[in-house]
Amino acid sequence: MARSAAYDEIADWYETRFLNAQAGGDPLGVVSALHALLGTGTGMCLEIGCGTGVRAAAVRALGWQPLGVDISAGMLRWARGRLPVVRADVERLPFADDVFPAVASVMVHTDMPAYPSIVREAARVLAPGGRFVHIGVHPCFCGGFADRTDPDAVLIRPGYLTGHWTKASWTDEGVRNRVGATHTPLPGLMAAFVDAGLVLERFVEGGEPTPVTLSLLARKPVRAGYSA
Repeated sequence: MARSAAYDEIADWYETRFLNAQAGGDPLGVVSALHALLGTGTGMCLEIGCGTGVRAAAVRALGWQPLGVDISAGMLRWARGRLPVVRADVERLPFADDVFPAVASVMVHTDMPAYPSIVREAARVLAPGGRFVHIGVHPCFCGGFADRTDPDAVLIRPGYLTGHWTKASWTDEGVRNRVGATHTPLPGLMAAFVDAGLVLERFVEGGEPTPVTLSLLARKPVRAGYSA
């Protein structure tokens, strides 16, 4: 049985207040990143840390069949009306090797202190030639070291260079001050994909005027003799 999760306590607030406050347009560039990096396709797209499933419609619109996995029962209670879901620890995905043509991680890596091991696990279930799309908080401009009170002049304090977990936030209306967030500097984040044996292909930044998100496409190499 999957263990309890911090998001269980805030699932209703997340769905009814936090997401509603962000409704309208695509201010963080998440949907545009999905279009640019995931692109159109067929077959299953596994979303790790799917939360309440709010990205399912965008994934489905690209032709994919979304499947979500998350540890939070509270979040999945909302997600079940949007996509098929599995409750599980994403560090130990309950799927065989080489089965998904696409895997997506959308705005969740700061919730996962063991993200490098999760990337390795995602690479395990990804089919050779398959694509891994990571869309996440930009490590250079967001975190406990960044004061975004004025979006036109983000103030960066010491703290970027070391990985850490914190509840420190410039706002009391967000997620970090409720459940905390893990910060990983940019080199460490990039290394997670390389160390998992994935090949980095494309990058997208989202949000203006200072980027809020950094997204990337990585692909699993095709092994010699592999046949889908």
